[in-house]
Amino acid sequence: MGERFGRRAARTRTLDEVSVAPPRTVALDARFARELPELALPWQAEEAPDPRLLVLNEPLAAGLGLDPHWLRGPGGLGLLVGTRVPAGATPVAQAYAGHQFGGFVPRLGDGRALLLGELVDADGARRDLHLKGSGRTPFARGGDGLAAVGPMLREYVISEAMHALGIPTTRSLAVVATGRPVRRDTLLPGAVLARVASSHLRVGSFQYAAATGDTDLLRRLADHAIARHHPDAARAGQPYLALFEAVVAAQASLVARWMLVGFVHGVMNTDNMTISGETIDYGPCAFLDAFDPATVFSSIDHGGRYAYGNQPVVAEWNLARLAEALLPLLHDDQDRAVGIAVEALGGFRPRYATAWSTGMWAKLGLPDGIEDAVVSPLVEDLLTLLRDNHVDHTAFFRALGAAARGDAEPARGLVLDLAAADGWLDRWRALGPDGDAMDRVNPVYIPRNHLVEEALDAATGGDLGPLHRLLDAVTGPYDERPGLERHAAGPPDDFGAYRTFCGT
Repeated sequence: MGERFGRRAARTRTLDEVSVAPPRTVALDARFARELPELALPWQAEEAPDPRLLVLNEPLAAGLGLDPHWLRGPGGLGLLVGTRVPAGATPVAQAYAGHQFGGFVPRLGDGRALLLGELVDADGARRDLHLKGSGRTPFARGGDGLAAVGPMLREYVISEAMHALGIPTTRSLAVVATGRPVRRDTLLPGAVLARVASSHLRVGSFQYAAATGDTDLLRRLADHAIARHHPDAARAGQPYLALFEAVVAAQASLVARWMLVGFVHGVMNTDNMTISGETIDYGPCAFLDAFDPATVFSSIDHGGRYAYGNQPVVAEWNLARLAEALLPLLHDDQDRAVGIAVEALGGFRPRYATAWSTGMWAKLGLPDGIEDAVVSPLVEDLLTLLRDNHVDHTAFFRALGAAARGDAEPARGLVLDLAAADGWLDRWRALGPDGDAMDRVNPVYIPRNHLVEEALDAATGGDLGPLHRLLDAVTGPYDERPGLERHAAGPPDDFGAYRTFCGT
């Protein structure tokens, strides 16, 4: 039997045994609100009529200095939905702008989210504690400010899978059912996601500051970002140029990692690109099954702007918008500022190419010393083979580890054109790939789309069993384990075309 989120008996201690007051270790600093009040609107979360914990990331909680046992009690649940925050905390809705599908919106902001404050983790790093689905704010623009169980659990699963894959990401601390229904196409159970990030500074944050025309605000925001994420820039001769170059480098590396694992973000608006270089806002996201650069999952991406293969181009476009926002800090002369920005943005493509090529080299298990003139056509031919034969991206790269060790059948069995597959495999194996090294970088488990939907449907109905099994698989993605065969397999034939939704 799966776990039921309506059951209270699963708590490790009774409510009478758990203190409502937060432990002394919970100290939420309001540094963002203090330093950038123009971007921080003090606000309160809506009451949750019947908060019930669905899933808690206990290792993450412990790393933040939060007692997992306390978090399961009424005081902890109050913190996780934003209704009981420590004295001195200043929950705020953050203001930002953004280009959404190419169109600029000067005032977006947290319409259904709150920054509760910042914690210092066990490594001494400052981390945001942030809620999604905590109710309407003045930035809601007609939305109800709420979230449903399914989309919040989707973000939990995908973000934790990304973390396990070694990809920079916001992380999920908990999902709490609120006891309040949410109306979408039907009535759904509501939930709040508590997530953790290095910060929630976005390209859109800089666009908002620039749009105000207040250069002092823009400079204070840049100084805040440098101190928080890129401190080396403060020692550079041109610190704001160094900040931009650091963000370019971080995003080039991040998007290359997305591409290497077949991740499709789905809504790469500028308000969804972080200054830290972490993946953020898992809405209509998904992983590739069959490899195809034209893959689009999001139901609202009608033109394919954010298709899998377009992600590097969109990232560069978004960074150009950041450069535009930073122009007043780059030089007093507009033309000189533009020239500086264009030159710095030119670093994106070579950085991305290097990160992607290095990652692909590792995925193919190739030893050092092989000339790029040999590897580049090999990779190009492989991608063509995968696309033309609709080959499962994750399964094929994982199967190549076995092929390197002498068993090519699992890989061959995924390709319709066996002659083409054999020809490519012969060329590749002649280079002496290391199959064991490949298994350390090619996952066997990702959040398979059909299994994600299965888990979310079950959880919406109260059964958390499939969710926990999926989490067990994807948080140990490289280690093949008995009993998880379904989680390594592609979708069934009747799964059909997959579409995702943003959940608002």
